[in-house]
Amino acid sequence: MDQIDRKIIAELQKNGRLNNQELSEKVALSPSPCLRRVRQLENKKIIHGYTAIVDQDACGLPITAFVSVRLEKQNQESIEILERGIVDLDEVIACYLMSGTSDYLLHVLSASLKDYESFIRDKLTRIPGMGTVETHFAFGQVKRTQVFPGFT
Repeated sequence: MDQIDRKIIAELQKNGRLNNQELSEKVALSPSPCLRRVRQLENKKIIHGYTAIVDQDACGLPITAFVSVRLEKQNQESIEILERGIVDLDEVIACYLMSGTSDYLLHVLSASLKDYESFIRDKLTRIPGMGTVETHFAFGQVKRTQVFPGFT
């Protein structure tokens, strides 16, 4: 991946709806080579797809929680059971395997504190092998970017 590929990626991260002509102008490349590079990035799975960035409050999901999860036992079976369970939970928009005192960090969206409580009681803690759960609520968002560092 060279600097032009990085510029293409950065521009598409800023605005995935750019047409090829607009993109080629922003990265100072003619349209045909630009399109060829985009297709190569897609074929190599560097670009996985395109999506809309949506306002969670406007969609009725104002509660953002970061949930630290620790398994009762750190063995392969427990890991597989938890990961399969997490995949099925719509409220979890991201799940990270962690180092340190927690095994996983979940990014969870919810419509209300009552809905969040139901999520914890009726869904998350019912996954077999679940140990401790600790929640941190976000009061607001200071920064969010889709552009990777070093790609601008």
